[in-house]
Amino acid sequence: MNFPEELKYTKSHEWIKVEGEIATEGISDFAQAELSDIVYLELPEVGTKVEAGKAFGTIEAVKAVSDLVAAVSGEITEVNTSLTDAPETINSDPYGEGWIIKIKMSNPAEAESLMSADEYEKFVQEEH
Repeated sequence: MNFPEELKYTKSHEWIKVEGEIATEGISDFAQAELSDIVYLELPEVGTKVEAGKAFGTIEAVKAVSDLVAAVSGEITEVNTSLTDAPETINSDPYGEGWIIKIKMSNPAEAESLMSADEYEKFVQEEH
């Protein structure tokens, strides 16, 4: 499993990379492995307001459908629309080309409360 150090993680298995007031969000390597073959995403529109801990879309794999949960609150500034045609990109590159949304954070302090890579790795090991 891969847990990049520069990212923050949620208990619902999303990651964010904070750059200034923008947080890029996707799902973790662990999450994509658990879902296995991702076949469809229901993504929000640019301009949608999201709230930390609340669903903003869904991700569908061959064996399950799961909510996509916002790691931080704010407004979506960008959506990775290439995932519509190639959702499997999340399986092959969850931390790179498989990013899902970018959020202009309304409360950057929320990012501070998320798990570090080490904390997330321990959480995943305890959960399974």
